[in-house]
Amino acid sequence: MLYCIRMDVRVPHDVDAERFDRLKAEEKARARELQRTGTWRHLWRIAGHYANISIFDVADHDELHSILSSLPLFPFMEMTVIPLARHPSAIEPGTGADLARARGPGTT
Repeated sequence: MLYCIRMDVRVPHDVDAERFDRLKAEEKARARELQRTGTWRHLWRIAGHYANISIFDVADHDELHSILSSLPLFPFMEMTVIPLARHPSAIEPGTGADLARARGPGTT
């Protein structure tokens, strides 16, 4: 399942700077790990905000919740989660199976 998630980071003013720097480094490492596995498919910064728009590819809502709540900066995030479904008017296929169907039988 694909999800579009907006993550806004809200850092309290009294957070220890060294602790927060450590959490940001841990967050970066975790994000890269999830991107390498294909779980965190896309990650874009929102210009002018301490926020991002991300696309996650997971099995279900429970897996998504588990991943998001494991992020080091999770306690400081406000998130908007949008489940995605392929639009029937989309030109580009959404998955490998869609691509094979779009090419037709016997093509690769």
